[in-house]
Amino acid sequence: MAGRKNKYYSHVQTRLEEIAGWCREGLIEAEVCKRLGVGVTSFTLYKRQYPALLKAIKEGKEIADYRVEDSLYQRAMGMDIEETHQEFKEGKLVSERKVTKHLAPDPTSMIFWLKNRKGKQWRDKQEIGGQVTILYNVPDVEKEEGDAW
Repeated sequence: MAGRKNKYYSHVQTRLEEIAGWCREGLIEAEVCKRLGVGVTSFTLYKRQYPALLKAIKEGKEIADYRVEDSLYQRAMGMDIEETHQEFKEGKLVSERKVTKHLAPDPTSMIFWLKNRKGKQWRDKQEIGGQVTILYNVPDVEKEEGDAW
């Protein structure tokens, strides 16, 4: 029984630059497969068999990861952004101006960064080592007649 036709050369190899671009944009592999018209299982096999595909995916994802890391860092530290304010009268643009706005440092971004970069120091649960000895004195109690112990 013959297996399915290999779509690597017809559907994947000619689109390696696009694949890297899609990974840069943040697409997950299932979405890449859908765009290419290949199954996820076949795509996984192609990654093992064809180093050029794996390289394109890794390079695209690395760039996306760097962008996210940079954005997270900027958000944690606070940043300036530029906005365009437009004013319309009777449906027509009458003025347009650029405004620089400061975004304060974001505590959630700071916590996320620190928990991931310095996990031992910033995790919620701290492990404390050592030994503890508990001494407990039990008073002598005399058993009285009729007591059932």
